[in-house]
Amino acid sequence: MDLKEKVVALAKRRGFVFPSSEIYGGMANTWDWGPVGTLLKNNIRDLWIKTFVSSKDNMVLIDAATILKPEVWQASGHTSGFSDSMIDCKDCHARLRADHLIEDSTPNTKVEGLDLKELNKIIKDNKIKCPKCGKINWTNVRKFNLLVEAKLGALEDEKQLTYLRGEIAQGIFLNFKNVLDSTRIKVPFGIAQVGKAYRNEITMGQFTHRSFEFDLMEFEYFIKEENWEEVFKCFKDEMWKFALSLGLKEENLRWREHEEFERSHYSKKTMDVEYKYPFGFKEMFGIAYRTDFDLTNHAKNSGKDLSFLDPQTNEKYIPHVVEPTFGLSRLTGIILFDAYCEDGERIILKLDPKIAPFKVAVFPLLANKPDLVAKARSIYDILHTKYSCVWDDRGNIGKRYFAQDEIGTPWCVTVDFDSLKNYSVTVRDRDTGKQERIEINKLQGYFEEKLK
Repeated sequence: MDLKEKVVALAKRRGFVFPSSEIYGGMANTWDWGPVGTLLKNNIRDLWIKTFVSSKDNMVLIDAATILKPEVWQASGHTSGFSDSMIDCKDCHARLRADHLIEDSTPNTKVEGLDLKELNKIIKDNKIKCPKCGKINWTNVRKFNLLVEAKLGALEDEKQLTYLRGEIAQGIFLNFKNVLDSTRIKVPFGIAQVGKAYRNEITMGQFTHRSFEFDLMEFEYFIKEENWEEVFKCFKDEMWKFALSLGLKEENLRWREHEEFERSHYSKKTMDVEYKYPFGFKEMFGIAYRTDFDLTNHAKNSGKDLSFLDPQTNEKYIPHVVEPTFGLSRLTGIILFDAYCEDGERIILKLDPKIAPFKVAVFPLLANKPDLVAKARSIYDILHTKYSCVWDDRGNIGKRYFAQDEIGTPWCVTVDFDSLKNYSVTVRDRDTGKQERIEINKLQGYFEEKLK
């Protein structure tokens, strides 16, 4: 198996990620987060909030609705300018993004900015085969909108067409004035949000990198126009530091600036932090200078005043925006790829301890010895009040160690017969496999030091 297959298999086996609707045959591009994966994803989310929101005095957090009035998406330009190219195999009915098909089949071919006729010609001239069935029998390339349609209403003949949000930024722009009026905050400031977004994504075999439903973490930072370059650089640096703080290997990361023809309709400058997947470099984070596009258009279309009045200078203006965006679902999958390691027979997820689903696992050496179980349970109950801990008394001790290695638990505490005599336990390190004896009353201090 290649790395991607190994990570996907581990993700399912250990409860990180499951194929959605699997008992009914599965659903393309959708994934369910399992017990361990949900903990990992939430730990990443919480670290992001701590880094970019709660540690700053000019950032606030909101949680906007996922379904907005259709006028919102018309004003933002998404109903007309939010589209990709699509192609179908006539034999196996696989549906693919044409630009991705060309990039995967002919890596040196540049496809950005090409029209439908030019994409069709490249596919025909290179005799590109369907990656699913191997045939060459394509439909013409055509455009499709990424927004997911939804109909709301109690009566079938009165349902209103709307959309599931294709990005979470619009909820922030709609609440710009509400935040100004309900807080003491003033420009420059940021409004952050974590939540679901939905897109008609078409992709094959990229795990959680692109999916129909996904979690985003982002904020809009409102500024005066003349300060955008300075703010852009500042957050660009912070995004890179955040990536490294997650334990990601720096050699697997790079910056790439979007060329003019590939930027979104609202952006004047966009850059991505890309990660080196087994299937090539792909976007991980993005930062965009959205100018005053969104607030200006919403003010125009809604008839509401979305300007900011500086209380010191009495200057009134519509702020410009720098937007750092982090795909949470995508990032969680990336961390699984980056942390995956094989050491002989062991599979290890070398997760940074601060985002690991469990910090400590506690075992009795033997599950059929009441004294060992009672002592181990008392230690677990104490540690569990301070750290995310897991209890495990299944099988032999070696299998328990291997199971914890695979979910990335940094330390395992084993209560053995010596523990009943000298009140010490064995603490095993995940990455090295080394063990040391620690007195029970010093365990909390030991882990506090490790987690600094």
